[in-house]
Amino acid sequence: MATTAKEEMARFWEKNTKSNRPLSPHLSIYKWPLPMAMSIMHRGTGIALSVGVSLFGLAALLLPEQFPHYLAMVKSLSLGPALVYSAKFALAFPLSYHTWTGIRHLV
Repeated sequence: MATTAKEEMARFWEKNTKSNRPLSPHLSIYKWPLPMAMSIMHRGTGIALSVGVSLFGLAALLLPEQFPHYLAMVKSLSLGPALVYSAKFALAFPLSYHTWTGIRHLV
């Protein structure tokens, strides 16, 4: 009679436990070279940019007021320069990074 999948899995894990094998592949055994990290970051910035543009477009369609109204609201908050520059950096960095790594890829 054939064994069930549950029995096979139990045998597999019992054998691995007895032989003291490491679980593989595991992220801790890989070295992250710079191109791999840059590729992952390029994909992440691309996703962030597409989500951001989509949300901005959706907000432009659904919000009742025009853009100058919301800009005046943000200006009225009197945010400190550190927060303003941090927000500008958070908007500019993904765009510039994604653009330059895209150009690097094309070259």
